[in-house]
Amino acid sequence: MSIGSGKRPERVAVIGVGVLGAGVGWNLSRQGAEVVFIDALQPGEGVTNWSFAWVNASNKTVRKSYFDLNVAGMAAHRELAGTIGPDSWWFPSGHLRWADDPTAETKLLETAELLASWEYRVEVFTGAEARRLEPALAMPGEVPVVCYPDEAWVHGRHLVSSLVGRAVEAGAELRSGTAVCDISTRTDGSVQTVALSDGTRLDVDIVVNAAGPHAANVAALVARQLPMRREPGLVTRIDCARVPIGRVMHAPHIEIRPDGDASMVLHSREIDALIDTGEDPSELARMLHESARNVVPELGSSRIAETRTAHRPIPADGFPSVGGVPSVPGYYEAVSHSGITLGPVIGRLLATEIVSGRRDAMLADFRPERFPS
Repeated sequence: MSIGSGKRPERVAVIGVGVLGAGVGWNLSRQGAEVVFIDALQPGEGVTNWSFAWVNASNKTVRKSYFDLNVAGMAAHRELAGTIGPDSWWFPSGHLRWADDPTAETKLLETAELLASWEYRVEVFTGAEARRLEPALAMPGEVPVVCYPDEAWVHGRHLVSSLVGRAVEAGAELRSGTAVCDISTRTDGSVQTVALSDGTRLDVDIVVNAAGPHAANVAALVARQLPMRREPGLVTRIDCARVPIGRVMHAPHIEIRPDGDASMVLHSREIDALIDTGEDPSELARMLHESARNVVPELGSSRIAETRTAHRPIPADGFPSVGGVPSVPGYYEAVSHSGITLGPVIGRLLATEIVSGRRDAMLADFRPERFPS
């Protein structure tokens, strides 16, 4: 199928069933495409399950078009919750952020001012006022705390399960526990078949590369170079008798969010910087846990349940690669950091592009061809 032909694809292989692949596949299925989900793991068990899973645009100010795409992602989440129901995956509880040194505090408030000028909802509290919202926090009463009330967190694995389950009920096929090992093309260069590690070969019209940190390997199967950053991140889950906070938080040296009724997720960019130093992951998890207890003393009796280092799927320039590659008709990419925030909007926009050939202007800055092969 040529890009822009308007012909409905007969069969689409979605490679990678994290939040981006699930979003694209579900939207394609709704538009009548025959979808095959393919993943070496189970749906949502890769990077999606080991993301901080924070839905936001407040951390996306480096380029206005990227900020706008993330704002659209937030809106798409709210729309999706209305369509499939919010149960077990959607938690629009807001986000608090504060700093502990003057330079970081100044930057935090400058960013809040910029976002407000872009009509993004921002509130600024004192620490004492923030503690009335979140009594379990330990922070100075006078420290400025920025609140982004429209932000949220997502249980990524539950969201993926819901989208894939609905697509399968509508006729999509799920092939999990098997990897793509080859993509063959016709004489005109267009996608023809996908070969799997279990020996299966699938005739397809379209391939969507949503393989996250493995996206460059999939791209290479069609002789395309997709440069990716190496950026590992360590996430720790802790168990506690009661989750003492209700919001996503960026406290000094630690990021914290709820993860259900008796679990929380911890992350820190400062700890990520230690991953390649040879420090034992269990020691890094202990450091995260200690930082969390400093912010939320009630976590003193909590325990580390599981820790994982995952590689963020970030194209080399830091921005998404979304859309068709003209040199390989039928081959599309859906590769991005912030997949949790962007999954629903990229899923919708890319599915429309595949089915109709029409590319949304919101994706203008994120074309895959900016990385020539």
